[in-house]
Amino acid sequence: MPVEFLGIAATNAGSEVTLRPGGILDLDYTAALARAHEDSGWDRILFAYHSGSPDPSVVAAHIAGRTERLRLVLAHRPNVSAPTFAAKTFATVDHLSRGRVEVHFITGGSTADQAAEGDHLDKDSRYDRTREYLQIVKRAWTSDEPFDFDGQHYQLRNFVSGVRPVQRPRPRISFGGSSAAAYRVGAAESDVYALWGEPLAETSEQIAAIEAASAEAGRSRPELQIAFRPILGDTEEQAWERAERVLSRIVSAQQAQAARTAAAGRAIQLRSGGPENAGSQRLLAVAGSAERHDRALWTAPTALTGGGGNSTALVGTPETVAAALLDYHALGIRLLSARGYDLLEDAVAFGRQVIPLVRQEVARLDAAAPTPAASVA
Repeated sequence: MPVEFLGIAATNAGSEVTLRPGGILDLDYTAALARAHEDSGWDRILFAYHSGSPDPSVVAAHIAGRTERLRLVLAHRPNVSAPTFAAKTFATVDHLSRGRVEVHFITGGSTADQAAEGDHLDKDSRYDRTREYLQIVKRAWTSDEPFDFDGQHYQLRNFVSGVRPVQRPRPRISFGGSSAAAYRVGAAESDVYALWGEPLAETSEQIAAIEAASAEAGRSRPELQIAFRPILGDTEEQAWERAERVLSRIVSAQQAQAARTAAAGRAIQLRSGGPENAGSQRLLAVAGSAERHDRALWTAPTALTGGGGNSTALVGTPETVAAALLDYHALGIRLLSARGYDLLEDAVAFGRQVIPLVRQEVARLDAAAPTPAASVA
């Protein structure tokens, strides 16, 4: 089965190792980064969401006119708009992109960032709301007739959308989370279940949990996606030297950001305790057990950034990193997400050096796989 690659559609050149050089929305950089992904063999790019970030849907609409092939994955949090409004927005962008939109729904892993936009539900209630939200969006995309919806968080009467997506029956939906509540909702409602990069054994545990939740929901398991931070070198030694420089750059960027914040007269927000979301807790547990796992997995950036989301790295030559990704492919994961620290340069290097190696080997494996026997009447 073909493999797909997801990159990032950042709106500026800032990252953990580089302070944002200007404003938060640099449209020229955003377009250049998207085109670099398209020209380097990637399949999809993610427009991320944060309470203070530019609107992913509007930025994606801008990029739709500057790309031809890339699929545009819009991150969205259910607390920020009514599901009917969101469904129409996504369908509109699907028209603008001529059928290239996907949506990644984020329930919210930070109470503080949810509260920044007026959302004060507890975690379990947020997951319940997300499930209703997904059900409404999917129905709004596919229903020709007005429908009602009676849920705990949403009650609709006689709604029908005048704009339907180009894609039929509807765009693909992805979802992430590592708690029991997340497994329950994502396994029942999503097309793609997104995971952060853990060691192979822990990833297998997560897959088993998703499969069990899918069976309980009476459906097949969603497709699986996993995310890493690639750090490449011409040799193994050069790759690990670069990895150590990444750590130094993270520390320098953190110090510079603290100084910039203080100079602007703003209080530095210090997070007490560990991260709230189960995914980051799992990553920190892995980082606490060892820095290196399996073929190329490196957790030092995870520890340094406090388990900040997609933070585990794959370090090595292009051949080593490709082989590591194929280890996850062997677990049944078909969607591979990667985001470097120098966003544009790393997107080009990964696209040209790693993606072809993975695609070639997946094609070889698919060609060698036995053909299912034809049924005999």
